[in-house]
Amino acid sequence: MAIASSLPGPIYLDTSALVKIYLAEPESDDVDQLLIGRQDLFISDLVVTEIISAAARRRRDGSLEAKAVQRLRSKILEDIESGVFLKIDLPAAVFREAERILLAVDVLALRAADAIHLALALSAEAQSVLTFDGRMAEAATLMGCGVWGAKRNDP
Repeated sequence: MAIASSLPGPIYLDTSALVKIYLAEPESDDVDQLLIGRQDLFISDLVVTEIISAAARRRRDGSLEAKAVQRLRSKILEDIESGVFLKIDLPAAVFREAERILLAVDVLALRAADAIHLALALSAEAQSVLTFDGRMAEAATLMGCGVWGAKRNDP
């Protein structure tokens, strides 16, 4: 895990990292401190959809109100629109890169969505990936990206 002050940019944030900005979770304060003032933060629409999926799950289990889920979605989209985050599109080439990554790191049992996140990071020429997913962290390291967040080899 890279030390926050040495985290080179641009930085790609996966879902496990971005959710910590919008919902109180362990490490939320650390993520906030790391990202204050940064203007080189990349995300994708995939991240937004995954966060809304997680929030909807919390709504179903009663830990989050429906209005909170709507506010969360609106705030994320507002932050993208205002330039807080730089959005990467999902052209077909990203999917082909994700497939290449899946074949290159098949020993990690990387999930398809994580491979897409990593392909997006590489397409943005991100120097670092902010993730709290151990497999994603290991794959990002293997692909030459710096990692902050998860310890490698976490489940």
